[in-house]
Amino acid sequence: MEQQQQISILTENDRFEGYLMVRSAERRKDSRGNYYLDLNLTDRSGEINCKHWDKNAVPPTPGTAVHVTGQITVFNGRVQMKILSMRNSCPEDNVDFTVLIPCAPEKPEVMMQQIQDTIEAFSSDELRRIVQKMLEMTHEKLAFFPAAMRMHHAEKGGLLHHTTDMLQTAKHILKCYPFLNSDLLLAGVIIHDLAKTVEMESDELGNVSDYTRDGLLVGHLVRGVSMLDEAASAVGVRGEWLQLLEHMMISHHGIPDYGSPKYPMFPEAEVLHWIDLLDARMNEMKAIEDRTPPGAFSEKIQSLDGRRMYHPLYNDKAD
Repeated sequence: MEQQQQISILTENDRFEGYLMVRSAERRKDSRGNYYLDLNLTDRSGEINCKHWDKNAVPPTPGTAVHVTGQITVFNGRVQMKILSMRNSCPEDNVDFTVLIPCAPEKPEVMMQQIQDTIEAFSSDELRRIVQKMLEMTHEKLAFFPAAMRMHHAEKGGLLHHTTDMLQTAKHILKCYPFLNSDLLLAGVIIHDLAKTVEMESDELGNVSDYTRDGLLVGHLVRGVSMLDEAASAVGVRGEWLQLLEHMMISHHGIPDYGSPKYPMFPEAEVLHWIDLLDARMNEMKAIEDRTPPGAFSEKIQSLDGRRMYHPLYNDKAD
């Protein structure tokens, strides 16, 4: 497999030829009744939406690689690719998936060590035992599991990436508000999304095919509470520490509109909510900025309340 251009640096009128991994592919019909393929393809640097105007084309399978030739366009402020030709990859292509998979910036073992170092520094032995047990219950999947199907940290190792970035933010906030219980806040950060490993179906490339039945019927907030109870029972912890963690689990989305059955009701729960939201938003906005040309506005982003994001020029060339 020869070296090829990365998606993140493609601009309008560029021509691309190479291999990309299929994140999603769907056969659709335009306003005139013509069929086409709508695809999201990735390499390690990011993701690009593509249109293939071939009425006979069959959607490739998510998680596989395709060889594409295409022209880069900009539509509603978003970089896209018009596919001119596409075929499924074959063994003879010797596709290197490591350059096609969006990945966390750190290796899984490095991020896991950051989490373990944090746990070992806890003053509370009860919190240490609960959190360690929760990690053991999900450890096999953490090396590759993403934090989301489509939005923030939708990458191999994204769940660890999200968690470790939140830990860094939490540790800075603890310096500003020393009255917060550091063990409780950091424990909440580490466990708050672990139930996503049973909420989504992900392959070892970090590609999510769908939500699980448990994810659709129960969801990671509620399932997280049941996992917490199981972990606490296994290590012999009951009482207030467990209830506080359970509350942080079910309230970390903040409001009912975002799925939380309870609003945060003590400071560490409130901080967990805002750190989670901040880290998710920053990661998503960075991805939007990467695919939007400098000086241009993105398409409307439904997950950001329909806002269009602007990619600043960050220099004195702006008018």
